[in-house]
Amino acid sequence: MLTYTAGFLLFLLGICLSLAWHEAGHMLAARAFGMKVRRFFVGRGPTVFSFRRGETEYGLKALPIGGFCDIAGLTSLDELSPDEQRRAMWRYPAWKRTTVMLAGPVMHVVLAVAILYAMAVTLGLPNLKPVTEPVVAATSCVGAVCPAAEAGLRPGDRIEAVAGAPTPLWRDVIAAVQSADGPTEVTVRRDGSALTLTVDVARVPQAGGEVGMMGATPVPPPAYFRYDAIAATGATAAFTGDLISGTVTQLAAFPERIPAVVEAIGGERDPDTPISMVGASRLGGEAVERGLWGTFLLLLVSLNLFLAVFNLLPLLPLDGAHIAVVWFERIRDAVRRLRGRPAGGPVDFTRLVPVTLVLMAIGGVVMALTITADIVNPIRLS
Repeated sequence: MLTYTAGFLLFLLGICLSLAWHEAGHMLAARAFGMKVRRFFVGRGPTVFSFRRGETEYGLKALPIGGFCDIAGLTSLDELSPDEQRRAMWRYPAWKRTTVMLAGPVMHVVLAVAILYAMAVTLGLPNLKPVTEPVVAATSCVGAVCPAAEAGLRPGDRIEAVAGAPTPLWRDVIAAVQSADGPTEVTVRRDGSALTLTVDVARVPQAGGEVGMMGATPVPPPAYFRYDAIAATGATAAFTGDLISGTVTQLAAFPERIPAVVEAIGGERDPDTPISMVGASRLGGEAVERGLWGTFLLLLVSLNLFLAVFNLLPLLPLDGAHIAVVWFERIRDAVRRLRGRPAGGPVDFTRLVPVTLVLMAIGGVVMALTITADIVNPIRLS
């Protein structure tokens, strides 16, 4: 229990630092362009301590829930002091404002890639697309007979064909053997040489009729692949791309999975239902309790990639919405110039407040439901 609690808290700390890392991205980009960063804090709630360096106040809040970066003039609603007027963020070119808002999500990707690269050269990267090669691991008996062993099939043999049909994968071996009956030619490669063995395939009754079996099991595909420092670069990039693609797919399916979250509160929990930070931390605690540090790190990677993609949605108060507003202004002003009219001012965010409040209310309800489900009926590691 102590190990589980430590893992839970460690993962919760990882979440907090990931969110603070996101805000650090905004801060670094803003300062690089000369924007004024008033405050940068890790956590939320009451201030534990703070200090000022230059024009920025840095500090730690009591609650380990992310952090925030206060950039002067993020929107036209910000109250600005006289010295901040010319440095208001909304006055900067569109590409600079876009870069500042993108910097947060990008930091999540950077962190995920760094963790995955470290895993690639140490623990190894998980095999997301396991393919079972037609290599024999062991032979066994089918009832009273042992067709594969009696024919001379050995562990390490690679089955290249069954009854003349090529078998590039183990599933091809299964399909060919199941349709065979009695003496069947099986071509194998052993120590670089091709051999043809005759296997007396046994017919075994199963649901729907009889199928052929020869009593052989394959070498299971590797669970992880470890790389050297150079090969790990490409492997990490490919693995990250696969994870991002999966994250986008899951996020697109998010709305249709909400009813399953409600059902999970009082019934069975579908493992494909969304989880909250509480649920993710519980899984992190289980991973540490079982010594599965690779799983722990992958959970943290998945969380960061989810946050990267999620924050790019064009919904306030997410970064994607601010980027959308920037380019709406840019396109609007381009149209106005074509019509011989002057550029318009910054978007009036007061008009977006009602929509923002509705979205935040919906998000709050979904979060409450998900946290409740993660407490009363949590998803567990299989």
